[in-house]
Amino acid sequence: MPTLLRKIPFSVQILLGLVFGLGLGYLARVADLSWLGTTLDTIGSLFVQLLRVAVPPLVFTAIVVSVVSLRGVANAARLALKTLLWFGITALASVAVGIGLGLLTNPGRGVTLDLSAAKEPQRTGSWTDFLTGLVPTNVFGAFVENNVLQIVFLAVVAGIAALLVGAAAEPFVEFNRSVLAIVQKALWWLIRLAPLGTLGLIGHAVEAYGWDLLAPLATFTTAVYVGCAIVLLVVYPLVLVLAGRLNPLRFYAGAWPAIELAFVSRSSVGTMPVTQRVVERLGVPREYASFAVPFGATTKMDGCAAVYPALAAIFVAQVFGVNLSPLDYLLIAFVSVVGSAATAGLTGALVMLTLTLSTLGLPLAGAGLLLAIDPILDMMRTATNVAGQALVPTVVAAREGVLDRATYDSAGRRDLTEEVPAESPAPVAA
Repeated sequence: MPTLLRKIPFSVQILLGLVFGLGLGYLARVADLSWLGTTLDTIGSLFVQLLRVAVPPLVFTAIVVSVVSLRGVANAARLALKTLLWFGITALASVAVGIGLGLLTNPGRGVTLDLSAAKEPQRTGSWTDFLTGLVPTNVFGAFVENNVLQIVFLAVVAGIAALLVGAAAEPFVEFNRSVLAIVQKALWWLIRLAPLGTLGLIGHAVEAYGWDLLAPLATFTTAVYVGCAIVLLVVYPLVLVLAGRLNPLRFYAGAWPAIELAFVSRSSVGTMPVTQRVVERLGVPREYASFAVPFGATTKMDGCAAVYPALAAIFVAQVFGVNLSPLDYLLIAFVSVVGSAATAGLTGALVMLTLTLSTLGLPLAGAGLLLAIDPILDMMRTATNVAGQALVPTVVAAREGVLDRATYDSAGRRDLTEEVPAESPAPVAA
């Protein structure tokens, strides 16, 4: 059986898991098979839980190594600034799509929901919480609580310090490289289980969130998927053509394994090793990719932090009868561009949503209305996130003249089993 599976392209395995998950989830709901629904939920939950276990060491070591590796990159400061600039440009374009689509579709108008059942979520975000939560009370607490934002902060500080210390910090840097290689190796094993995780996650979503629950939010759900699709199929191709002089078809052929895995895993950080692999195979130098991809996986969220909160804010405002002013729409754009790090690459976008609502003065209880269907929305949002995380390093490398265009033009011509964890990744160069 393992030999047979290896002969099936990884993307086909994912699609098979998706199809079987849809079928089993529908069967569990229609036939009221609670044991099947519980089994699907357990399989999906275990897959996500295993991804979360790998997040703290993966994020810390990847960012430390990525910061230190910049000393081996020519014009490192210029590349870093250009990366952040294009993170902001594409985020601004994405939030504009979300606002425009919200004004066009009016997703909350005419929606009848029990507002008394809307409760403020336990986990919320505000600018005060964001700033005070950035710095951990102790080093170990950030890892124990799986607070990715604080881990990113610690990793950036440690990486910069190691970079400035120089030779004396080499043992520390080498230790992080070793841990990173070990975590990535273990994560590749987990990613090989993605077809099974897909089956569980999709099956549970179908079994738990039937049409009865989706019907009142059908317009909003459709708007989120359409908005993300516009970013994927219109905004990103325009950026590739106009800014990078690149063929979008070659980009998506090369980046597809990461986008596909992101859709089913709902985790930008969990997809990060695959994202870095496909970015390198698109012709981006490894030294630069090892910096841009980890930072993108924790801060670049066009789906979760741009399209979704813009649509959600308009939805909540319309449901609660609040009129948004032009200034409010500017605030949505500002929050999306500046505050996207609050999502920190984990599944869900609750913190970013509540950060947007609190900035606009909208009821935080409005977020509670959307929690039930969040897993369904999160699949498309995360796929958009990861596509953007692969796009920006590719475009920046092309504009700076360091992209291997011959490699880029051949992207996607290999079998997808070579693009995903059929083998362990090469160590990140310093």
